[in-house]
Amino acid sequence: MKVCVTGGNGFIGSRVVPLLLADGHTVRCVLRPTSDTSRLEGLTYERAAGDVRDAASLQAAVAGCDAIIHLASPSSWNDINSPLLEAVVMDGTRNVLAAAQAAQARVVFCSTAVAINASSDPTVVFDETAAFTVRDRRLRYANNKHAAEQLCRDAAAAGLHVVIVNPGEVYGPKDTGFITAGNLVDFAKSSPVLVSKGGTAIAHVDDVALGIVRALTRGRAGERYILGGQNLSVRELASTTLRLLGIQRAIVTMPTGLLRAITRAATALHIPLPYNPLVIPYATRYWFMSSAKASRELGVTFRPADEVLAPTLAWLKETGHITPPRRASA
Repeated sequence: MKVCVTGGNGFIGSRVVPLLLADGHTVRCVLRPTSDTSRLEGLTYERAAGDVRDAASLQAAVAGCDAIIHLASPSSWNDINSPLLEAVVMDGTRNVLAAAQAAQARVVFCSTAVAINASSDPTVVFDETAAFTVRDRRLRYANNKHAAEQLCRDAAAAGLHVVIVNPGEVYGPKDTGFITAGNLVDFAKSSPVLVSKGGTAIAHVDDVALGIVRALTRGRAGERYILGGQNLSVRELASTTLRLLGIQRAIVTMPTGLLRAITRAATALHIPLPYNPLVIPYATRYWFMSSAKASRELGVTFRPADEVLAPTLAWLKETGHITPPRRASA
């Protein structure tokens, strides 16, 4: 197929593009003039100037394509609370669906596991059928992605072939935007390590990319597929990181109510915090997921936490973002 990709230069997209090429597809990436394409270096792809917020540019980019994989989205913690969030997520998805309809192209929409649901109970594990009940207005990213999924389901009901994928928290080398790698750096440098009562499913970027590419040909229209991996509490994520780095350090779990109250007060009074306050509404909930459907229908397996984090930590050490602990001399 000829596949149009939005966000192909991003952390996940730059792993999706080579997989598409390896499967024999032709790839056209929708890129802005200022897009950093260094992660796509050496790959053969067509470049289409465009922006998901610009309907006309998308219509032109998708013309002649058999499919579109829609990955473009705010990703950093600051971006997901920016004024542009709704324009990129909601308007961008509307524009992608309209362009796909005009070209009669199938769509894979990359949503997120935080659009599934969350709980205060770590024993609860959600699947694709979960009702979305977390309506906290501070969860703007989760709410916008969930609403964008409804646009996709409406389009599927109207006859467009649309498949939704829901990655968990994605780790891997070359996370140059420190979307998740920043968590590991914080664990490595903090003493003691302060953590919240929350958690999420973590997955290696290559496993997620494979799930997205498989969804293109194996995914059923109107269905969603969680691409999650192993469920870890924030404390388990921190302890695994420290163990893999060979660091022995105290980990202190903060009570949820206290952490939220401190964050609200400091934000209102413009007092600097040793963490990004935008993280707290997510980090104080459990976003535990089952990826059984993706494994069953897409044929994707997800590596365990150690194999997700070890190569990410190796890259962080190689690039000087984490300094390995010194070994005691003999």
